[in-house]
Amino acid sequence: MTPQDPYADPSTLGTPTGSTMANGAPAESDEHSLSLSPDGPLLLHDVHLLDTLAHFNRENIPERKPHAKGSGAFGRFECTEDVSRYTKASVLQQGASVRTAARFSTVAGELGSPDTWRDVRGFALRFYTDEGNWDMVGNNTPVFFVRDPMKFPHFIRSQKRLAASGLRDGTMQWDFWTNSPESAHQVTYLMGDRGLPRSWRFMNGYGSHTYMTSNAAGERFWVKFHFHSDQGVENLTNEEAERLSGADADFHRRDLFEAIESGDHPSWTMYLQAMPYEDAKTYRFNPFDLTKVWPHEDYPLVKVGTFTLDENPVNHFAQIEQAAFAPSNIVPGIGFSPDKMLLARVFSYADAHRARVGTNHHMLPVNRPVPAVEERANHHVWDGPMNYEVKGGPTYVPNSDGRGHSEFQGAVAEGWEADGEIVRQAYTKHPEDDDWGQAGALVREVFDDAQRDRFVETVAGALGGVREDVLERAFVYWRNVDATVGARIEERVRAGQGDPIPGAPDEDKAQVTEPLPEPAGHRA
Repeated sequence: MTPQDPYADPSTLGTPTGSTMANGAPAESDEHSLSLSPDGPLLLHDVHLLDTLAHFNRENIPERKPHAKGSGAFGRFECTEDVSRYTKASVLQQGASVRTAARFSTVAGELGSPDTWRDVRGFALRFYTDEGNWDMVGNNTPVFFVRDPMKFPHFIRSQKRLAASGLRDGTMQWDFWTNSPESAHQVTYLMGDRGLPRSWRFMNGYGSHTYMTSNAAGERFWVKFHFHSDQGVENLTNEEAERLSGADADFHRRDLFEAIESGDHPSWTMYLQAMPYEDAKTYRFNPFDLTKVWPHEDYPLVKVGTFTLDENPVNHFAQIEQAAFAPSNIVPGIGFSPDKMLLARVFSYADAHRARVGTNHHMLPVNRPVPAVEERANHHVWDGPMNYEVKGGPTYVPNSDGRGHSEFQGAVAEGWEADGEIVRQAYTKHPEDDDWGQAGALVREVFDDAQRDRFVETVAGALGGVREDVLERAFVYWRNVDATVGARIEERVRAGQGDPIPGAPDEDKAQVTEPLPEPAGHRA
C-alpha cells in the first residue's frame, strides 16, 4: 500500500472512518477503556483514556473576576461619516469597513448566574483594522461607580459574596456605596429602569472613559464614544426579570444567538463627543472623571457609523471565553487620557488575560489581527507557554540582521502635558464637580413620574434586610441625590414596604445602571 503524502490536500485523503487521538493517530475506541480482561483493572498505557481524562480536567480556564457571564458575536463596522477632523485612525475614515467582535456580559455575577439580574452590562467591541486590533471595552452605562482604580477591586468584592456564608449580601453592597459618594450617579442608573435591559440587543453601549484622538494635522481632541441601539432601548420590570432568572438563566445569551441565527441582525450607530484639547483645562466638570457625563448641549453627538452583528460563534469557548478584550489595544490616531480608571485598565485587562488565558493569548485566532497586519508584524514578544509562532532571526533589538526596530523620540501624537508634585490625592475639583449633582439631574430631569415611582420601589426593595447603621447612611445618600426622592425611599422602607425586590442587590447582585432617556443637560 502506498503511504499518503502527509502534506497533501486534506480533501484528497478520504473521509475519516473514526476518531483520532490528539497526535492525529487513529483512536481504537471512544467507548471502551483498555483493561486486563473484561472485568479486570484498567491499564496505565491506555494513552487515549489518559489523554481524554487529563484534557477534561484542564478544559476550563479561570472565569473573569468581573464580567464572567456573557456571550457575543461577530459582524462588521462601517464608517459612514467623515470624522477625519477628529482622528486619523484608518478605521474611522469615511468608507472604511472592518470585521468586528462583540462581547456582552453582566459585571457582578459568576459564570452560571442569571442574565437578567439587575447589574451593569459589559459592552466590549473589537475592530480588526488594517492598523491592528482596536478594542473598546466599555459598559451599557456612560459612567461608573468609582473614579480611582485603587477602589476598583474593593468595589467588585463588595458585589460578590460574604467570606463566611458564601452568600450575596445587601449590607456590604450598600456599605461600600454609601461610604463612596462618587458612586451616586451610577447607582442611580442601576436602580432605574435601564438596570434591567430587555436584552443585549435593546441596550446602548458606551466607551465610558475619555480618550484622546489626533488628526492628520496633529490636532488633538478629548473624545467619548457612544453606541446607540438601532432596535431601541427596552427594559424588563423587576417581576419579568425575576421570572426569567428562574425560567431561563441564559435568556440574553439565547436571545442574541437565536436572533442572529434567524437573520434578525442587531445593529448599533456609533457616535462620538469631541472636546477640543484646551477646553479640558476650564470645563465645568472634570472631563476625565469616570463618574461624570458631558452634557450634549456642551458637546453634541457626532455620528460616525454603524456596526452590525451577523455571525454567531462556531465554538463559544474558543471565540468568546478566550476573547481577550483590552483597552491597551489601540491604533494610531486613538490614545489615552488622564482618566485614572482608564490608565489602570490599560494594564489590568491585558494582565488579567495573561493570567487567565495564557502568556500568548494574543496568538489565539480570535485575538490575532487581520492577516495583512500579521504579515508585516515585527514584534519581539518571544517564548512562553503556547507559543506557536515559528519565527527565525534575532530575538532582540537593535540587531544587525535586517530586522528593523522602532526608535522614535519626541512628543507623541496622543499625549498631554502634566506637571506638579507626586501626590496621592483626588482629582482637582472643577467648578461644578460634586458627587450628587448629575445623579440628581438624572432623577429630576431624565426620569418621568412613572420612572421615579419605579425607582423608589426598586431602591426600597434593594434596602430590605440591610443593617440599621448602613440603612441610615443610605437614607442620607439618597437625600443628597434628591431630597424628595430620598424622603420617599425612607418612608417606604420605614413603613415596612422595603421587602427585597427579586433581582435587587440584597439577594441577587448589585450594581448597574444604564443610559436613560435624553433630556436637556443630561443626555448620554
